[in-house]
Amino acid sequence: MNISGNTVFIPGATSGIGLALALRLQELGNTVVIGGRRTGLLEQLAAEHPGLSTVTIDTADPGSITRAAQQVLTEHPDLDVLVAMAGIMRTEDWTTPEGFLATAEETVQTNLLGPIRLIAAFVEHLRTRPDATIVTVSSGLAYTPLAVTPSYNATKAAIHVLSESLRLQLAGTSVRVLELVPPSVRTALLPGQEENEHAMPLQDFVEEVVTLIETQPEATQVLVENVLPLRWSEARGVYAETVAMINQTDPHGR
Repeated sequence: MNISGNTVFIPGATSGIGLALALRLQELGNTVVIGGRRTGLLEQLAAEHPGLSTVTIDTADPGSITRAAQQVLTEHPDLDVLVAMAGIMRTEDWTTPEGFLATAEETVQTNLLGPIRLIAAFVEHLRTRPDATIVTVSSGLAYTPLAVTPSYNATKAAIHVLSESLRLQLAGTSVRVLELVPPSVRTALLPGQEENEHAMPLQDFVEEVVTLIETQPEATQVLVENVLPLRWSEARGVYAETVAMINQTDPHGR
């Protein structure tokens, strides 16, 4: 993926990693379209950041994805990067029947079906572009789980394998698949995470991501230094120790 000169759509980019990445990519000379559910907030962000385009989208709603895709492609027919950023993280208690099912279903709807539907809405167009990229967003917890977020961990593991599989199917086309693997980052993904001393500062994360994309153009994953202990815990033979560590010291990690 080139770091500049693209037209990029990032749904779920009204806050957190999505918004920070969108603004940084805009600074680097990309045309950026952000999506979110709250029209008022989108209008505010567009006013605060001239040149930033917006579209209303609810990635948990298939009809909303279809409508937003039509709008984005009509207004930006040169779109060549899709960042499937939208996601939620909720704690669950699987020891009680009423403690998890609704949350688990909502998490799967947003974190897994959302990206699948987004990619389905854009992949045909992206294949017509000479150089296109689908950026998926998994998590370090896809590799080393956090006890309190079972469905989140599972959906992010599914996104990882989906990314690997799509890369195989799209080999030989103009579309690359790049998996962004965040560690715990100081965002509002979970209550208290913005103040979590074990989480990576948001701007530090985005700057390292941009540097890795720029300096490792052939990479299939974007792995900042902070996520490496989670990403490689099993391969390095320290899986049990790493699971114990993050569940003891980082109960609100990503």
